[in-house]
Amino acid sequence: MTSTTDGPTVAVTIRAMESSSGSTRREATRQKLYEAAVTLIAEQGFSATTVDEIAERAGVAKGTVYYNFASKSVLFEELLRHGVGLLTASLREAAERTAAAGGSKTDALDAMIRAGLVFIDRYPAFTQLYVAELWRTNRAWQSTLMVVRQQAVAVVEDVLREGIEGGEFHEAIDVSLTASALVGMVLVAALDWKAFQPERSLDDVHSALSRLLQGRVSGTRA
Repeated sequence: MTSTTDGPTVAVTIRAMESSSGSTRREATRQKLYEAAVTLIAEQGFSATTVDEIAERAGVAKGTVYYNFASKSVLFEELLRHGVGLLTASLREAAERTAAAGGSKTDALDAMIRAGLVFIDRYPAFTQLYVAELWRTNRAWQSTLMVVRQQAVAVVEDVLREGIEGGEFHEAIDVSLTASALVGMVLVAALDWKAFQPERSLDDVHSALSRLLQGRVSGTRA
């Protein structure tokens, strides 16, 4: 005999599945809007890019843009959060994988450099846009930009501090500035690679930056 509770249980399960499906569709739509917006803004600038163009490039109705984001500025702000969030996650995962494999802190930094290059190779338009916006000071989302930037830099800072505490890195290292320099090195070097030396492989670029890392950061305390 079928339990009388089966009906409500099935209904709840169906609603949960429908909710999950709807959430998945919305995330897919937002991803399309992110990709459309970052490409257009990188090509022609924020001011020149319209919501109509973003919708057209994403293959959705204009109303869909406003359904997901209150305005073009909100879309751009969320785009920054989304993109840097992906980069931060990539850096953290690289460090954690290295630690799990018993690697050194220098190995972790090297793995993070490669993870950064892989990210930039996959999302060159976002990286170009992000670096350009770092130099602007008149945008309403500057506070957001600084917050998400610090999230990425903080992952590198953690590895540097652990390396200093373990005696692998020199105690005189300026953790904050060094972390910012490493992140900046990867961003700028990768953009130069994509723009002016596209014939070079990712492995080749990573090898060059790896040698720079080994010469500038690693070493025991004096």
